[in-house]
Amino acid sequence: MSAPHLLFASDSLKGTLSSADTARLLRQAAREVLPDAQSVSVPMADGGEGTAEALAAACGGEMVQVTVHGPLGDPVHAAYAQLPGGRAVIEMAAAAGITLVERSRLDPTRATTYGVGELILHAVLRGCTDITVALGGSATNDGGVGMLVALGARLYDETGEEVAGTPSNLGRIANIDPLGLRLALDGIAMHAMCDVDNPLTGPNGATYTFGPQKGATPEVLDQLEGALCVWEQTLADACGYAVGAQPGAGAAGGLGAACLGLLGADLKPGIDTVLELVGFDELLAQADLCVTGEGWLDAQTAHGKVIAGVAAACERAGVPCVAIVGGMDAGAEALPGLTTAVPLTCAPMSLDEALARAEELYALAARRTLALFGAGWGSA
Repeated sequence: MSAPHLLFASDSLKGTLSSADTARLLRQAAREVLPDAQSVSVPMADGGEGTAEALAAACGGEMVQVTVHGPLGDPVHAAYAQLPGGRAVIEMAAAAGITLVERSRLDPTRATTYGVGELILHAVLRGCTDITVALGGSATNDGGVGMLVALGARLYDETGEEVAGTPSNLGRIANIDPLGLRLALDGIAMHAMCDVDNPLTGPNGATYTFGPQKGATPEVLDQLEGALCVWEQTLADACGYAVGAQPGAGAAGGLGAACLGLLGADLKPGIDTVLELVGFDELLAQADLCVTGEGWLDAQTAHGKVIAGVAAACERAGVPCVAIVGGMDAGAEALPGLTTAVPLTCAPMSLDEALARAEELYALAARRTLALFGAGWGSA
């Protein structure tokens, strides 16, 4: 019997193990219990924090360091992934993320996506012609206006006076001149990825759904929503369709709407984009088992998380898929394409103890998982 081919494709276990850590521990377990097996590791992410770094590692790219304007205008050191073939992956949170602002300073009436536009321009100047923006983790609610101005768009009020692309001016903008933006992105294929489907405005829109976590009081929420409604109409006039009503338009404080409407980006779930960029289907074609995982497996996993995307791909390819997870809800492993799930803990312990022993527990779970697979492989 030929040696089995193993594919390791796990997300990080937030706060404990990175994707690289899980891959290392899985390879170590394979050497111990399946010494003849061949294995390939590919880092996974779903479009959130760490996506760019995971893709740089998986695709043989590099992380490019840039100083840009942060969410409140202060300089921040950001990075994006430049991948082979003229591709780049930019996490908007690297320039406009909520983690860049102290909680006491969070202010969506001031926070801007200007730095995101600067990152896109930097990638273009380095020769990238296919750029993906990961939407998520934002401190902003500016509808993407800051990004558009950084890319060369010009904004005007009803009298024809040019206005600055700041959140405080969002409700004044009546017309958009996209010429500079189009020249800057001429010949550039734009994409966006996220795992939410919120529209731009309304009860389930960017402001009322995500504004409170960005520091908005009830009074400020109404102010932000009013301005965003004006911006939504301006975008519709400029794009020729109701872009604000599109699923995902409300992602990252409305950055999704700007990407869809004025950058011409397509919008896909983050995990689907990651799987496509790393050539996951081609890797699966050689695999006899895929091991994936993340911190927690529950009902939300089916909505765009790594395990769901990997398991669905495995189901299409007819490859067994096992998830090693930090913890799970009862019945959560009933996910299309997922053969079973293996939680890290096998004895009662506190959360603090489990976190402190994460590497040890993961190594044990990896050995159990691969030993069981080996037993079945040997009897096949």
